[in-house]
Amino acid sequence: MRRKSAGPNKTDILVGSRVRMRRNMLGLSQEKLGDKISLTFQQVQKYERGANRISASRLHELAQVLDVPVSFFFDETDSVRAPAIPKGFFGEEPKANGSDLLHAPETQELVTSFYAIADQLIRRRLFEVAKALAEPGSDTMTFPRKSGHRVTRISPLLDLG
Repeated sequence: MRRKSAGPNKTDILVGSRVRMRRNMLGLSQEKLGDKISLTFQQVQKYERGANRISASRLHELAQVLDVPVSFFFDETDSVRAPAIPKGFFGEEPKANGSDLLHAPETQELVTSFYAIADQLIRRRLFEVAKALAEPGSDTMTFPRKSGHRVTRISPLLDLG
């Protein structure tokens, strides 16, 4: 005889958080996603919280609608292929479980803002700046130009004083 657990399964929470993240990255509301897979927004909410388990057929359908492989929902690596954030936006240490960073409001806001940038070249350059800043001790980076490479110091841009 199985006892009912105290809360949602960790895997269900991970899968749900990945559904939410990808939905937000695509700019879809819970209602729009629900319409695409014939669910109410309340059902989508329960999936995203991990309160309801997602069946294999529904997960396959979600993967198609969200344009990701099914493995995306189980992969705990960063979905935008950026290096891990060593500290939170305001200096606090991240939680031991890397997926907790995905739940941070700053992460959601950053991803939403990033994809709101219409110019793909600007988005790509911003991504390169973020990667350069994540490297320990790096305060310069090389921007490709038609006439060659130009090295730019990043640290003056970050002086908030």
